[in-house]
Order: sequence, then structure tokens, then C-alpha cells
Amino acid sequence: MSILVERSTPPAPAFDAIAGFYDDAFSDSPIGRAQRCAVWREMDREFHEGQSILEINCGTGIDALHLASRGVRVDAFDSAPGMIARAQQRADKYSGLAPVRFRCLPIEESDKLTPDKPYDGVLSNFSGLNCVAELQSVVWNLARLVRPGGHAVLCVFGTFCLWEVLWYLRKGDAPKALRRTRRGGVDAVLAPGAAVKVRYRSVGSILRAFSPYFRLKRFRGVGVAVPPSYAGSIPGKFPRLFRLAVAIDPVLGGCAGIRSLADHMVLTFERVE
Repeated sequence: MSILVERSTPPAPAFDAIAGFYDDAFSDSPIGRAQRCAVWREMDREFHEGQSILEINCGTGIDALHLASRGVRVDAFDSAPGMIARAQQRADKYSGLAPVRFRCLPIEESDKLTPDKPYDGVLSNFSGLNCVAELQSVVWNLARLVRPGGHAVLCVFGTFCLWEVLWYLRKGDAPKALRRTRRGGVDAVLAPGAAVKVRYRSVGSILRAFSPYFRLKRFRGVGVAVPPSYAGSIPGKFPRLFRLAVAIDPVLGGCAGIRSLADHMVLTFERVE
């Protein structure tokens, strides 16, 4: 496995600020594991042994290494050097996996990627696309990089999370309870002095952005019964209820209407001619 670092333009101080504790706070938490496993079920339906996949906003490399463990080759990149460094540290502990290459490069600069042949698919997990100001140029580049018949599995924030509304209304914080409804997005503070603009886009607006290059195959909610990551005290306080939530979340996430109440949406597209 190799690492290639290119200068981000602009740099990614917000995500660098959380690189050191991201896995402890989210990836290794009960909520983080439950939500990630739900996304993995969708990934594993589309990406198979022998394929070559592009992962954008790869974070600390957990998804890339999961795919590599299944025989999938992965080119994974992220705008934050700190995240890429953590990903490489994780990769160095493994052997016998399919090739993984980590690169430090923002999504907005994906036009710099020139693979020998188109990828079989693209993955974007846990809302990296919600941090992109303008989707159209990103979509055009993904269309250039993914072969016809290939798939895109994209996990983005939902626009109305029932858990979030109830959580913050209970705390008397109406602005946070309804922040996903704000046009133009909100500034999310990831760490002291480190913030990023998050834009909550409807499924319909994402479909329009990805048309005519990609056709939606299906979408499902992740985090209807399972709470968002900031409700990290829930699993410890109510372990039985949390286990029940994990068990029923895949069912609720596949139900029309109910899935729109989830923390995240997983959209699966097919690249068309």
C-alpha cells in the first residue's frame, strides 16, 4: 500500500483538527459501528472482488480497507493530510489485502485524477459530499472516472432527521433541531476554531445533479431508529433498546416515507451512457 500527498487547495484544517480522535469519537463507538455496517451492506451489494473502486473523502481508511479485505482494489483520497496519515497507519497493520492507494486531494480537484482505465465504481461515505459547495463539476468528473454500468454508492445527510429534531427540542435548542432545513447550509464546528460549511440537500436535488450521467437504482435511510453520533450516551444507558434499534433500522430504512426521517441517506446510482 502506498501514500501520495498532494497540496490541498484550500487546506482542510477542520478535518485535520479531528483526525486524531475521529475514530474514538465515531468509528469505534456503538453508534458509529452500527451506521457504518449499514452502509457496508449497500457497498457489498455493488462492489465485488477484482473490481477497482474510487473512494472520495475516505477519512481514516476504514471503508477502503473493508473493500480491500474483500478483494476490491481501492484508490482512496481525502482533503485532510491528517486523515490520510491515519489511514496509512491503519493500512500498515494489514497484509494480504487487495491493493489500496491513499492520496491527499480534495473532491473538488478530482479532475486531476487520470487512471489508466475507468473505475468500476465510486464510494462516498458519511456526508463528504455535503461539504462540497457545488456538485455539478464533481458529478462531471465522476462520470468521466466511472465506466458505464459502474456504480456509485453515496452516503449523505438526510434533510429531516427525526432523532435530531427530538434531541435538540428536548434541550430547548430549536435552531439546531431545524438546522437541516436552512438554505445555504450551516457552519458545523468540529473542534474549537475548526468549522466547515455543511449543506443539506434533498434526494431530488441530488438526482438532478447526477442526471443525465447516473441513474438512481435505490436509496435507503441509515439512522432512523439508531440515533446520530452525538447521542453517544444512549447505547450505554439503554443497551437493550439500542440493540433493538440496530435490529429494526435496516427495515425502517427501506420503507418509503419512513426512510426520509433518517440521519443519513445511502443512494446507489448506476453510470449510464
